[in-house]
Amino acid sequence: MNPLDKKMDPICGMRGKIQAHGEWFCSIHCVRKFEQEKNLPPLKEEILCAAGKKSFYSYPLFWVGLAIIFILVLSQFVFYLSDFPHHFWIYFKKIWFPLVLGFLIGGFIEVYIPRSYISKSLAGSSFKTILRAVFLGFIFSGCSHGCLAIALELYKKGASPSAVISFLLASPWANISITLLLFSFFGTKGILILLGAFVVSLFTGFLFAFLSDKGMVEKNPHSLDFLDQFSIKNDIQSRWENYHFQATVFIKQDLPKIFIGAFNLSQMVLWWVLLGMTFASLAGALIPITFFQNWMGKDFLGMGVTLGFATILEVCSEGTAPLAFEIYRQTHAFGNTFLFLMAGVITDYTEIGLLWTNIGWRTALFLPIIAVPATFLIATLFNYF
Repeated sequence: MNPLDKKMDPICGMRGKIQAHGEWFCSIHCVRKFEQEKNLPPLKEEILCAAGKKSFYSYPLFWVGLAIIFILVLSQFVFYLSDFPHHFWIYFKKIWFPLVLGFLIGGFIEVYIPRSYISKSLAGSSFKTILRAVFLGFIFSGCSHGCLAIALELYKKGASPSAVISFLLASPWANISITLLLFSFFGTKGILILLGAFVVSLFTGFLFAFLSDKGMVEKNPHSLDFLDQFSIKNDIQSRWENYHFQATVFIKQDLPKIFIGAFNLSQMVLWWVLLGMTFASLAGALIPITFFQNWMGKDFLGMGVTLGFATILEVCSEGTAPLAFEIYRQTHAFGNTFLFLMAGVITDYTEIGLLWTNIGWRTALFLPIIAVPATFLIATLFNYF
Protein backbone atom coordinates (compact mmCIF):
# COMPACT_ATOMS: atom_id res chain seq x y z
CA MET A 1 0.00 0.00 0.00
CA ASN A 2 1.40 3.37 -1.02
CA PRO A 3 1.68 5.70 2.01
CA LEU A 4 0.34 8.56 -0.11
CA ASP A 5 -2.53 6.53 -1.57
CA LYS A 6 -5.64 8.72 -1.58
CA LYS A 7 -7.91 5.73 -2.24
CA MET A 8 -7.47 4.14 1.19
CA ASP A 9 -10.71 2.92 2.74
CA PRO A 10 -11.35 5.01 5.92
CA ILE A 11 -13.05 2.02 7.56
CA CYS A 12 -10.68 -0.92 7.01
CA GLY A 13 -7.54 0.57 5.44
CA MET A 14 -7.72 -1.48 2.24
CA ARG A 15 -7.42 0.10 -1.21
CA GLY A 16 -10.79 1.49 -2.21
CA LYS A 17 -12.66 0.53 -5.38
CA ILE A 18 -15.98 2.31 -4.76
CA GLN A 19 -16.16 6.11 -4.68
CA ALA A 20 -18.89 7.42 -2.39
CA HIS A 21 -19.38 10.37 -0.01
CA GLY A 22 -16.06 11.87 -1.10
CA GLU A 23 -14.14 8.74 0.01
CA TRP A 24 -13.01 5.44 -1.50
CA PHE A 25 -14.23 2.11 -0.10
CA CYS A 26 -13.26 -1.50 -0.68
CA SER A 27 -16.80 -2.87 -0.30
CA ILE A 28 -20.46 -1.91 0.09
CA HIS A 29 -20.21 -3.10 3.70
CA CYS A 30 -17.61 -0.41 4.44
CA VAL A 31 -19.78 2.21 2.71
CA ARG A 32 -22.71 1.30 4.96
CA LYS A 33 -20.46 1.37 8.03
CA PHE A 34 -19.23 4.84 7.07
CA GLU A 35 -22.80 6.07 6.49
CA GLN A 36 -23.84 4.73 9.89
CA GLU A 37 -20.94 6.40 11.72
CA LYS A 38 -21.37 9.75 9.93
CA ASN A 39 -25.20 9.68 10.00
CA LEU A 40 -25.32 10.00 6.21
CA PRO A 41 -28.29 9.02 4.03
CA PRO A 42 -27.59 5.61 2.44
CA LEU A 43 -26.82 5.57 -1.26
CA LYS A 44 -28.87 3.30 -3.50
CA GLU A 45 -27.64 -0.28 -3.64
CA GLU A 46 -27.60 -0.42 -7.45
CA ILE A 47 -25.34 2.63 -7.65
CA LEU A 48 -22.84 1.08 -5.26
CA CYS A 49 -23.01 -2.30 -6.99
CA ALA A 50 -22.27 -0.69 -10.36
CA ALA A 51 -19.37 1.31 -8.91
CA GLY A 52 -17.96 -1.63 -6.97
CA LYS A 53 -18.33 -4.37 -9.57
CA LYS A 54 -15.03 -6.26 -9.72
CA SER A 55 -13.75 -9.23 -11.65
CA PHE A 56 -12.75 -12.28 -9.64
CA TYR A 57 -9.12 -11.82 -10.72
CA SER A 58 -8.99 -8.39 -9.08
CA TYR A 59 -9.03 -10.00 -5.61
CA PRO A 60 -5.60 -10.72 -4.07
CA LEU A 61 -6.98 -13.96 -2.61
CA PHE A 62 -7.48 -15.30 -6.15
CA TRP A 63 -3.85 -14.75 -7.12
CA VAL A 64 -2.48 -16.09 -3.84
CA GLY A 65 -4.67 -19.18 -4.16
CA LEU A 66 -3.56 -19.65 -7.77
CA ALA A 67 0.09 -19.36 -6.75
CA ILE A 68 -0.38 -21.97 -4.02
CA ILE A 69 -2.01 -24.40 -6.45
CA PHE A 70 0.80 -23.80 -8.97
CA ILE A 71 3.50 -24.50 -6.37
CA LEU A 72 1.67 -27.62 -5.13
CA VAL A 73 1.52 -28.98 -8.69
CA LEU A 74 5.12 -27.98 -9.37
CA SER A 75 6.25 -29.76 -6.20
CA GLN A 76 5.24 -33.08 -7.77
CA PHE A 77 7.85 -32.58 -10.50
CA VAL A 78 10.60 -30.48 -8.90
CA PHE A 79 12.68 -32.30 -6.30
CA TYR A 80 13.61 -29.17 -4.35
CA LEU A 81 9.92 -28.41 -3.76
CA SER A 82 8.94 -31.94 -2.76
CA ASP A 83 8.67 -31.01 0.93
CA PHE A 84 6.44 -27.98 0.28
CA PRO A 85 3.08 -29.83 0.58
CA HIS A 86 4.16 -31.38 3.89
CA HIS A 87 5.09 -28.02 5.43
CA PHE A 88 1.99 -26.32 4.04
CA TRP A 89 -0.28 -29.03 5.49
CA ILE A 90 1.38 -28.64 8.91
CA TYR A 91 0.53 -24.93 8.93
CA PHE A 92 -2.99 -25.50 7.64
CA LYS A 93 -3.79 -27.97 10.44
CA LYS A 94 -2.46 -25.55 13.03
CA ILE A 95 -4.32 -22.41 12.02
CA TRP A 96 -7.63 -23.21 10.32
CA PHE A 97 -9.71 -23.41 13.51
CA PRO A 98 -8.27 -20.40 15.41
CA LEU A 99 -8.43 -18.38 12.19
CA VAL A 100 -12.14 -19.10 11.63
CA LEU A 101 -12.87 -18.47 15.32
CA GLY A 102 -10.94 -15.20 15.18
CA PHE A 103 -12.95 -14.02 12.18
CA LEU A 104 -16.23 -14.78 13.97
CA ILE A 105 -15.11 -12.97 17.13
CA GLY A 106 -14.01 -10.03 14.97
CA GLY A 107 -17.46 -9.95 13.36
CA PHE A 108 -19.08 -10.02 16.82
CA ILE A 109 -16.94 -7.08 17.98
CA GLU A 110 -17.72 -5.09 14.84
CA VAL A 111 -21.46 -5.50 15.41
CA TYR A 112 -21.61 -4.85 19.15
CA ILE A 113 -18.77 -2.40 19.98
CA PRO A 114 -19.25 1.11 18.50
CA ARG A 115 -16.15 2.92 17.32
CA SER A 116 -17.27 6.03 19.18
CA TYR A 117 -16.11 4.23 22.35
CA ILE A 118 -12.59 4.12 20.97
CA SER A 119 -12.61 7.76 19.87
CA LYS A 120 -13.86 8.90 23.28
CA SER A 121 -11.25 6.86 25.15
CA LEU A 122 -8.07 7.99 23.42
CA ALA A 123 -7.86 11.74 23.98
CA GLY A 124 -4.94 13.00 26.06
CA SER A 125 -1.63 11.42 27.05
CA SER A 126 -2.29 10.20 30.58
CA PHE A 127 -1.36 6.79 31.97
CA LYS A 128 -4.99 5.67 31.75
CA THR A 129 -5.23 6.82 28.13
CA ILE A 130 -2.20 4.73 27.13
CA LEU A 131 -3.62 1.72 28.95
CA ARG A 132 -6.96 2.18 27.19
CA ALA A 133 -5.19 2.44 23.83
CA VAL A 134 -3.41 -0.87 24.41
CA PHE A 135 -6.62 -2.53 25.59
CA LEU A 136 -8.56 -1.25 22.59
CA GLY A 137 -5.77 -2.52 20.36
CA PHE A 138 -6.41 -5.94 21.88
CA ILE A 139 -10.11 -6.00 21.04
CA PHE A 140 -9.67 -4.56 17.55
CA SER A 141 -9.50 -7.32 14.92
CA GLY A 142 -7.51 -6.52 11.82
CA CYS A 143 -4.10 -6.77 10.19
CA SER A 144 -1.38 -4.16 10.68
CA HIS A 145 -2.31 -2.30 7.49
CA GLY A 146 -5.98 -2.29 8.46
CA CYS A 147 -5.03 -0.86 11.86
CA LEU A 148 -3.36 2.10 10.15
CA ALA A 149 -6.62 3.45 8.75
CA ILE A 150 -8.31 3.10 12.13
CA ALA A 151 -5.40 4.77 13.93
CA LEU A 152 -5.36 7.74 11.55
CA GLU A 153 -9.12 8.10 11.81
CA LEU A 154 -8.75 8.14 15.61
CA TYR A 155 -6.10 10.83 15.27
CA LYS A 156 -8.47 12.94 13.17
CA LYS A 157 -11.08 12.53 15.91
CA GLY A 158 -8.71 13.82 18.59
CA ALA A 159 -6.66 10.85 19.82
CA SER A 160 -3.22 11.90 21.05
CA PRO A 161 -0.11 10.73 19.12
CA SER A 162 1.00 8.69 22.14
CA ALA A 163 -2.35 6.87 22.21
CA VAL A 164 -2.24 6.32 18.44
CA ILE A 165 1.26 4.82 18.65
CA SER A 166 0.27 2.54 21.55
CA PHE A 167 -2.80 1.39 19.64
CA LEU A 168 -0.73 0.75 16.50
CA LEU A 169 1.86 -1.36 18.32
CA ALA A 170 -0.69 -3.38 20.31
CA SER A 171 -3.32 -4.09 17.69
CA PRO A 172 -1.37 -6.20 15.14
CA TRP A 173 -0.12 -8.70 17.76
CA ALA A 174 -2.48 -8.36 20.68
CA ASN A 175 -5.81 -8.47 18.86
CA ILE A 176 -8.07 -11.44 19.44
CA SER A 177 -7.78 -13.06 16.01
CA ILE A 178 -3.97 -13.04 16.01
CA THR A 179 -3.93 -14.14 19.66
CA LEU A 180 -5.66 -17.36 18.65
CA LEU A 181 -3.22 -17.73 15.75
CA LEU A 182 -0.20 -17.28 18.03
CA PHE A 183 -1.50 -19.83 20.51
CA SER A 184 -2.01 -22.34 17.70
CA PHE A 185 1.66 -21.92 16.72
CA PHE A 186 3.47 -21.42 20.03
CA GLY A 187 1.13 -22.85 22.64
CA THR A 188 1.40 -21.19 26.04
CA LYS A 189 4.50 -19.29 24.90
CA GLY A 190 2.11 -17.14 22.91
CA ILE A 191 1.37 -15.42 26.24
CA LEU A 192 4.96 -14.13 26.30
CA ILE A 193 4.53 -12.59 22.85
CA LEU A 194 1.38 -10.82 24.02
CA LEU A 195 3.05 -9.61 27.22
CA GLY A 196 6.05 -8.41 25.24
CA ALA A 197 3.78 -6.54 22.82
CA PHE A 198 1.99 -4.92 25.77
CA VAL A 199 5.27 -3.84 27.37
CA VAL A 200 6.64 -2.35 24.13
CA SER A 201 3.32 -0.58 23.45
CA LEU A 202 3.11 0.87 26.96
CA PHE A 203 6.78 1.89 27.11
CA THR A 204 6.66 3.55 23.69
CA GLY A 205 3.37 5.28 24.49
CA PHE A 206 4.69 6.65 27.79
CA LEU A 207 7.86 7.98 26.15
CA PHE A 208 5.78 9.61 23.42
CA ALA A 209 3.62 11.23 26.10
CA PHE A 210 6.80 12.56 27.77
CA LEU A 211 8.14 13.85 24.45
CA SER A 212 4.77 15.46 23.72
CA ASP A 213 4.82 17.29 27.06
CA LYS A 214 8.32 18.56 26.21
CA GLY A 215 7.21 19.70 22.76
CA MET A 216 9.55 17.26 21.00
CA VAL A 217 6.82 15.55 18.95
CA GLU A 218 3.72 16.89 17.26
CA LYS A 219 0.51 17.57 19.19
CA ASN A 220 -2.92 16.77 17.81
CA PRO A 221 -4.61 19.92 16.43
CA HIS A 222 -7.97 18.18 16.16
CA SER A 223 -10.54 18.58 18.91
CA LEU A 224 -12.99 16.18 20.45
CA ASP A 225 -15.78 18.70 20.93
CA PHE A 226 -18.37 16.49 19.27
CA LEU A 227 -17.75 13.79 21.88
CA ASP A 228 -17.53 16.03 24.95
CA GLN A 229 -21.08 15.20 26.01
CA PHE A 230 -20.80 11.52 25.08
CA SER A 231 -20.62 9.03 27.96
CA ILE A 232 -19.61 5.43 27.29
CA LYS A 233 -21.09 4.32 30.61
CA ASN A 234 -24.44 5.97 29.90
CA ASP A 235 -24.47 4.64 26.34
CA ILE A 236 -23.84 1.07 27.52
CA GLN A 237 -26.55 1.43 30.16
CA SER A 238 -28.98 2.79 27.58
CA ARG A 239 -28.20 0.01 25.11
CA TRP A 240 -28.59 -2.62 27.84
CA GLU A 241 -31.93 -1.25 28.99
CA ASN A 242 -33.28 -1.07 25.44
CA TYR A 243 -31.94 -4.44 24.34
CA HIS A 244 -34.31 -7.37 24.58
CA PHE A 245 -32.91 -10.62 23.31
CA GLN A 246 -35.12 -12.41 20.85
CA ALA A 247 -33.84 -15.54 19.15
CA THR A 248 -35.60 -14.80 15.87
CA VAL A 249 -34.24 -11.24 15.74
CA PHE A 250 -30.73 -12.44 16.58
CA ILE A 251 -30.84 -15.11 13.87
CA LYS A 252 -32.38 -12.90 11.18
CA GLN A 253 -30.61 -9.59 11.91
CA ASP A 254 -27.59 -9.82 14.20
CA LEU A 255 -26.17 -13.14 13.06
CA PRO A 256 -26.01 -12.17 9.36
CA LYS A 257 -24.21 -8.94 10.36
CA ILE A 258 -21.70 -10.97 12.38
CA PHE A 259 -21.06 -13.26 9.41
CA ILE A 260 -20.73 -10.27 7.07
CA GLY A 261 -18.24 -8.66 9.47
CA ALA A 262 -16.30 -11.94 9.70
CA PHE A 263 -16.30 -12.27 5.91
CA ASN A 264 -15.02 -8.72 5.40
CA LEU A 265 -12.31 -9.30 7.98
CA SER A 266 -11.31 -12.48 6.15
CA GLN A 267 -11.13 -10.54 2.88
CA MET A 268 -8.64 -8.21 4.53
CA VAL A 269 -6.60 -10.84 6.38
CA LEU A 270 -6.93 -14.31 4.81
CA TRP A 271 -4.79 -13.74 1.74
CA TRP A 272 -2.00 -12.35 3.92
CA VAL A 273 -2.15 -15.47 6.10
CA LEU A 274 -2.00 -17.76 3.06
CA LEU A 275 0.87 -15.71 1.64
CA GLY A 276 2.75 -16.05 4.92
CA MET A 277 2.05 -19.80 4.99
CA THR A 278 3.43 -20.07 1.45
CA PHE A 279 6.62 -18.17 2.31
CA ALA A 280 7.09 -20.21 5.49
CA SER A 281 6.51 -23.51 3.66
CA LEU A 282 8.97 -22.51 0.93
CA ALA A 283 11.50 -21.55 3.59
CA GLY A 284 11.05 -24.92 5.30
CA ALA A 285 11.41 -26.78 2.00
CA LEU A 286 14.26 -24.82 0.39
CA ILE A 287 16.41 -23.31 3.14
CA PRO A 288 18.73 -25.72 4.97
CA ILE A 289 18.31 -25.85 8.73
CA THR A 290 22.01 -24.92 9.06
CA PHE A 291 21.26 -21.48 7.58
CA PHE A 292 18.75 -20.70 10.31
CA GLN A 293 21.04 -22.05 13.01
CA ASN A 294 24.17 -20.23 11.75
CA TRP A 295 22.63 -16.89 10.72
CA MET A 296 19.46 -16.47 12.78
CA GLY A 297 20.53 -17.87 16.13
CA LYS A 298 20.35 -16.35 19.60
CA ASP A 299 23.60 -14.37 19.33
CA PHE A 300 23.87 -10.71 18.40
CA LEU A 301 24.57 -11.51 14.73
CA GLY A 302 21.52 -13.76 14.50
CA MET A 303 19.28 -11.14 16.08
CA GLY A 304 20.69 -8.50 13.73
CA VAL A 305 19.95 -10.67 10.69
CA THR A 306 16.44 -11.30 12.02
CA LEU A 307 15.89 -7.57 12.51
CA GLY A 308 17.12 -6.82 8.99
CA PHE A 309 14.89 -9.54 7.52
CA ALA A 310 11.86 -8.14 9.37
CA THR A 311 12.66 -4.61 8.19
CA ILE A 312 12.80 -5.37 4.46
CA LEU A 313 9.84 -7.79 4.46
CA GLU A 314 6.62 -5.91 3.65
CA VAL A 315 4.02 -8.48 4.73
CA CYS A 316 0.94 -7.87 6.86
CA SER A 317 1.11 -8.99 10.50
CA GLU A 318 -0.93 -12.16 10.01
CA GLY A 319 1.37 -13.09 7.13
CA THR A 320 4.52 -12.91 9.26
CA ALA A 321 3.17 -15.21 11.99
CA PRO A 322 3.85 -18.43 10.02
CA LEU A 323 7.32 -17.13 9.08
CA ALA A 324 8.03 -16.36 12.72
CA PHE A 325 7.04 -19.89 13.67
CA GLU A 326 9.38 -21.28 10.99
CA ILE A 327 12.25 -19.29 12.52
CA TYR A 328 11.36 -20.66 15.95
CA ARG A 329 10.96 -24.23 14.65
CA GLN A 330 14.38 -24.17 13.03
CA THR A 331 16.37 -22.23 15.65
CA HIS A 332 14.41 -22.51 18.94
CA ALA A 333 15.36 -18.85 19.44
CA PHE A 334 12.10 -17.54 20.87
CA GLY A 335 13.50 -14.03 21.26
CA ASN A 336 14.24 -13.87 17.54
CA THR A 337 10.64 -14.84 16.89
CA PHE A 338 9.38 -11.97 19.03
CA LEU A 339 11.87 -9.59 17.42
CA PHE A 340 10.74 -10.63 13.94
CA LEU A 341 7.06 -10.14 14.77
CA MET A 342 7.34 -6.75 16.48
CA ALA A 343 10.08 -5.22 14.33
CA GLY A 344 8.15 -6.06 11.18
CA VAL A 345 5.38 -3.73 12.34
CA ILE A 346 7.62 -1.06 13.89
CA THR A 347 9.79 -0.64 10.77
CA ASP A 348 6.96 -1.00 8.23
CA TYR A 349 7.58 1.75 5.64
CA THR A 350 3.85 2.08 4.94
CA GLU A 351 3.21 2.80 8.60
CA ILE A 352 6.11 5.24 8.91
CA GLY A 353 5.09 7.01 5.69
CA LEU A 354 1.50 7.44 6.84
CA LEU A 355 2.58 8.74 10.25
CA TRP A 356 4.97 11.17 8.53
CA THR A 357 2.32 12.59 6.19
CA ASN A 358 -0.62 12.61 8.62
CA ILE A 359 0.90 13.37 12.04
CA GLY A 360 4.44 14.61 11.47
CA TRP A 361 8.01 13.65 10.70
CA ARG A 362 9.13 13.64 14.33
CA THR A 363 6.46 11.12 15.35
CA ALA A 364 7.41 8.92 12.38
CA LEU A 365 11.12 8.97 13.24
CA PHE A 366 10.77 8.53 16.99
CA LEU A 367 8.64 5.39 16.56
CA PRO A 368 11.50 3.09 15.43
CA ILE A 369 14.07 4.98 17.53
CA ILE A 370 12.11 4.17 20.71
CA ALA A 371 10.37 0.89 19.91
CA VAL A 372 13.16 -1.07 18.17
CA PRO A 373 15.64 -0.96 21.12
CA ALA A 374 12.82 -1.87 23.54
CA THR A 375 11.87 -4.82 21.35
CA PHE A 376 15.51 -5.88 20.99
CA LEU A 377 15.97 -5.83 24.77
CA ILE A 378 12.89 -7.96 25.44
CA ALA A 379 13.92 -10.36 22.65
CA THR A 380 17.33 -10.76 24.31
CA LEU A 381 15.66 -11.57 27.63
CA PHE A 382 13.46 -14.16 25.90
CA ASN A 383 16.54 -15.79 24.35
CA TYR A 384 18.65 -16.09 27.47
CA PHE A 385 16.21 -16.32 30.39
